[in-house]
Amino acid sequence: MKLGLELLSDLLGPDLMKLDHGYGMTLAQIYPAAIVRALTVLRDHPACGFRQLIDITAIDYPDQQARFKIVYNLLSHTHNQRLLITTFIDETTPLHSVTSVFECANWPERELWDLFGITFHDHPDLRRILTDYTFGGHPLRKDFPLSGYGQVRYDPAQQRVAYEPVNLKQPYRSFDFLSPWEGMPSSPKVELPDGFQEAKG
Repeated sequence: MKLGLELLSDLLGPDLMKLDHGYGMTLAQIYPAAIVRALTVLRDHPACGFRQLIDITAIDYPDQQARFKIVYNLLSHTHNQRLLITTFIDETTPLHSVTSVFECANWPERELWDLFGITFHDHPDLRRILTDYTFGGHPLRKDFPLSGYGQVRYDPAQQRVAYEPVNLKQPYRSFDFLSPWEGMPSSPKVELPDGFQEAKG
């Protein structure tokens, strides 16, 4: 049994903002405050049976007021169907944790906090999971600098890991994309065997 858009719209009711179908999957946008209630309905209703949360990820749109799009990837083994649930929040508003619905959401939500700075209300253990605890900033935000804010190295004199500001060994170089070989050192002259001619170009 495939979950129809009409049935899904009836189940989610006023919590639903937008509903669409494409690329073999159904996409539903939910109000942020209703995310726990919506996922509970999708998990428990027999017509849905979305009992597995595959992943939670996010997309950063820094020019929008609600800059973060959070995507919940659900799977129903009973009906062999996937469902993408999305919601938008700004960088100061916490989103309700869905660990009460899917216990496996613990680590993905920690990743979103670590990499994007998205906070989750009622999360049991919201702390960094991929970067160091002293790491500054959130590296998957699009306004995060490519070089970062700090660097880590082993200091043999102190016999420990040292944390220090980024120190680039050389300045950034300009690169001429229209003439990529400009500024490159000339290659050494190669002696060609008899019978070969150097290509003219």
